[in-house]
Amino acid sequence: MHPIWYSLDINLDTLHELSKDTMSEYLGIIFTEIGPDYLKAMMPVNEKTRQPYGLLHGGASATLAETLGSVAAALVVDPRQKACVGMEINLNHIRPVREGRVHGIARPLHIGKTTQVWDIRISDDKNKLVSVSRLTVAVIDRSQVMKSPDASMLP
Repeated sequence: MHPIWYSLDINLDTLHELSKDTMSEYLGIIFTEIGPDYLKAMMPVNEKTRQPYGLLHGGASATLAETLGSVAAALVVDPRQKACVGMEINLNHIRPVREGRVHGIARPLHIGKTTQVWDIRISDDKNKLVSVSRLTVAVIDRSQVMKSPDASMLP
């Protein structure tokens, strides 16, 4: 299979560097694998990601899903010209998680010139499905989101 990524030079270290001082870093999201047509990450289930009942918070699951889908979307476009921003996310909770980690994988359903749609599946440490999500992103000109479009730090 031919990789879908704009640059084949992207690596996990670059993705982790881009996550510094963001919600992803605060929640402990770590990118774990870049495949030819997918991106994987994991997130701990701990005091930062649980709700008062002791279960993984739905907002934390949504954050992992949107992080995976948004970063994957950004890796498909020329970062000097385009940016990808979330338009809509939906998430269905399948199974609760109280401890350990959750692992997400994002795969494209549609990669277009102005929109992308990503399927994100989150599983627990035993590979049991926790949630399914669909993220739609808009592909826009970088000048719409940055005053000075400096893509030097982007993948």
